[in-house]
Amino acid sequence: MKKLVILVYLGFSASLCFGQKHLLSYDDLKFMIINNLQRTDTFMMAKGYTITTKNNKNNNRTYSSVSGDSHVDINVRQDGKRLMIEIETNVLSQYDLIHNSIAQFVDKQATTPDVQTYVVKDLGSIYITVTDTTPYDPLKREYDIHVVPDKRITAYN
Repeated sequence: MKKLVILVYLGFSASLCFGQKHLLSYDDLKFMIINNLQRTDTFMMAKGYTITTKNNKNNNRTYSSVSGDSHVDINVRQDGKRLMIEIETNVLSQYDLIHNSIAQFVDKQATTPDVQTYVVKDLGSIYITVTDTTPYDPLKREYDIHVVPDKRITAYN
């Protein structure tokens, strides 16, 4: 009986860990900001995302992860040596994972009722917009997270 309980517990914990695999954390964002698009492609494919749009001429990429009604779309644009990241999602745990890491860096002077602004030393400025979905459902919202690095933070080749 003990073996069965331990086996069920380990199976549950393993599935929980692999269930969070596709979510991006603060450290993942830092990794993407300081690396070029080719390394970002490899990293995102390892996280389980698919490349839906790849434009080498404009240095744009769009990665997607869709499961059921939930989606995480990540747009990455390289402008010279700087990478801009935009995350569009309706997954609350993705929002919480990033928000809990940067909550203490809120910029109260730049924050408006519609846009929360955070200034992080290692990453740059992060803008978060939360909107309700149509039809209105209090449990489902759309989260837009924009990461804009400072001028001194550049991607390595």
